[in-house]
Amino acid sequence: MKFMNGIYAKTLNKFAEFKRDERGSQTLEWIGIAAVIVILVGVVSKAFSGGEFGQTLVKKFEELIEDIGSGG
Repeated sequence: MKFMNGIYAKTLNKFAEFKRDERGSQTLEWIGIAAVIVILVGVVSKAFSGGEFGQTLVKKFEELIEDIGSGG
């Protein structure tokens, strides 16, 4: 019985170690940030490649620039 208790305790300790181990978590965060950036670039490039959405977006940017240039 002591043998089984020893194995059980060692196994629990190993799992607790893995749970506390934070190595690699920062890498996963950077991968997530990179994925979001790639998706945003894809959406923006698709928007400006023509089509109704892209034309509307370009038109709104032009109106915004004209408003800034005219002072209001």
